[in-house]
Amino acid sequence: MTEQTDPAEAVDDFPDGVDDASAPTGPPAKSALDRKINDVFGGAVVRKDLVKAVKGNAIVPSFVLEYLLGQYAASDDEATIQSGIESVRKILADHYVHRNQAELIKSNIREKGRYRVIDKVQVQLNEKDDTYEAEFANLGIKQILVSPATIKAHPKLLVSGVWCICDIEYQHSENARVVPWILGSIKPIQLSNFDFDGYITSRREFTTDEWIDLLIQSIGFDPELFGRRAKLIQLVRLIPFVERNYNLVELGPKGTGKSHIFSEFSPHGMLISGGEVTVPKLFVNNSNGRLGLVGYWDVVAFDEFAGKKKRTDKALVDIMKNYMANKSFSRGLETLGAEASMVFVGNTSHNVPFMLKHSDLFDELPESYHDSAYLDRLHCYIPGWEVDTIRSEMFCDGYGFVVDYIAEVLKSMRDADYSDRYQDHFTLGSDISTRDRDGIHKTFSGLMKIIYPHGEATEDQIEEILRFAVEGRKRVKDQILRIDSTMADVKFGYSDKAGEWRAVTTLEEDEYPAYYHQRGGATGGEVTTDGGSTDDTASTAAAVEVAPKPEPLFEGHRDFQENQRGVSYEGLLLPYLRRATDIRIVDPYIRQFHQARNLMELIEVIARTKDPADEVKVFLVTSENTEGPEKIQKQMEFLLRVKKAAEVAGINLDVKFDATIHDRSIVANSGWRINLGRGLDIFQYFASDTFELAAKLQSYRQVKAFGVTYIRESTVGDG
Repeated sequence: MTEQTDPAEAVDDFPDGVDDASAPTGPPAKSALDRKINDVFGGAVVRKDLVKAVKGNAIVPSFVLEYLLGQYAASDDEATIQSGIESVRKILADHYVHRNQAELIKSNIREKGRYRVIDKVQVQLNEKDDTYEAEFANLGIKQILVSPATIKAHPKLLVSGVWCICDIEYQHSENARVVPWILGSIKPIQLSNFDFDGYITSRREFTTDEWIDLLIQSIGFDPELFGRRAKLIQLVRLIPFVERNYNLVELGPKGTGKSHIFSEFSPHGMLISGGEVTVPKLFVNNSNGRLGLVGYWDVVAFDEFAGKKKRTDKALVDIMKNYMANKSFSRGLETLGAEASMVFVGNTSHNVPFMLKHSDLFDELPESYHDSAYLDRLHCYIPGWEVDTIRSEMFCDGYGFVVDYIAEVLKSMRDADYSDRYQDHFTLGSDISTRDRDGIHKTFSGLMKIIYPHGEATEDQIEEILRFAVEGRKRVKDQILRIDSTMADVKFGYSDKAGEWRAVTTLEEDEYPAYYHQRGGATGGEVTTDGGSTDDTASTAAAVEVAPKPEPLFEGHRDFQENQRGVSYEGLLLPYLRRATDIRIVDPYIRQFHQARNLMELIEVIARTKDPADEVKVFLVTSENTEGPEKIQKQMEFLLRVKKAAEVAGINLDVKFDATIHDRSIVANSGWRINLGRGLDIFQYFASDTFELAAKLQSYRQVKAFGVTYIRESTVGDG
């Protein structure tokens, strides 16, 4: 009988996949982008839903699984994929060490003499015997001798542990002091090499939208469910991997995936609990001179960092401040440098307007970190409240980079500096400080390297990420101004080559201007517009005294940012439609269910405010669904249901189909014309759940980016 080869034995050879020329060709990739990804990056991509298919109950990071899938299932051929999945499952079943099966694995090693395992390995120096000794986390064996050459090749083994594929041998000795376990071979699970020039060449095959979608799929999400701004927020999470000494903070609600990337995405990142870190663990151990995490990892992320009552080590805060500012830390008389980026993620317990009204957006941080000197060292603040809670439908089944491949790409670009790529087109404001400028530059450079690694971007594309970089730093600085009144205001923005000034605002600034621009003293407490403390009774009385008179309706153009909340038809459209009895809506895209629902919600707004005795005529001009007879039939059903529902309130809806229309507008005999860039379809996807507030109230939904122009055509009905 021929001996069957264990699939795990082939890992050292790094096969590209299962070689089966006779395997039948499977179904084509699900989308044109997936086909393109496989054509251009064949062998470096994997179908992202496979991780869940093979993981089972193995408590192992995604990058370990994708490393294995990259060896066996990096293909779009269905037979190859299925064969690869079975190989990976067999490797995990036979060689991944579950803690509760450790004794069985040890028995296998003893009986076979040599056995391959997948486990997390940490090495320590035994100063007494002058030897390096390994400890296997799940297998539970210690004091296995490791050669100095192995440590030199893989120094991260000395810090916090690295996932490895190892051959372990067993040789019993009569000497009780001799450990029977012998390390035959050890290989950290990470890519050995890749072709960076080929990566750059392949990038040119994709449009910017396609490339961003490829990156979002590589993270594991379906790009169809994310707007442009939401995608950029996800990509900012990658900047610490591509940019040295980048200091990032993200605070927001639970369940938005803040820590996922730092624990699962790359073998070059380390996620630790905020309460578990010490000066020796993070920076240097004075007793033995051993470097801490910042000396070995590209990214050190602090999970569960928020919590006002958390106890903190003041010495740690002080040394962290110095490191974040100067990329160095002191050990006695010696100053050491490191390149690790620092990431701080934590949960908020209040919504944004509450924090802006009563404190600031750093309100949840421990007291020692709620300090202007520390906060000023942060380069960017990701608004975690804009990120949707992770739901099962958000994960993609399309193709993305094997995470280990993209992790190596990002690591290789840490030496590059793209921070000046905007200067041919734009100039930052003159009163932006050096520290603010550094934060903007590092975020801009990181996004450029992630999205435009070939350095080829148009002026509009450069402006998009420059604005995003400025906003990320502005969010930090504006909150510092609320904490420390001694700091000077800064005008955040930039000028183009023609000298036109373009101011940058944060999204929450646009949503809650009354709360956002309050200033506070350095001692904290509730902030006010004049920097002092408030008395609720007095402030309420003052508010009554200065209550403004109703202003005339705004005339002109307004833009709304993606992810903005607080927008509703009631505020956006109703003031201009009040008392109108004849309304004409032109919108070519009232075709799908959610678009018909938008129309129904506008009808509801009109119904709530009209006199029950009045009748209102609504004339809709739209276009037929072009996806086939069944879709047209559905469209007709939706519109008929809206028409019948409207009749109950005395609103008569008539519909005309016109295939030539493009522009979107509402014209009413109230004397106003409203030009809507996106028509009524301004809201992002939201769960149609009875218990979701967004399903009931539009103001709690996030919007797509859109513009609206109000034009007064007559004074009829305006007052």
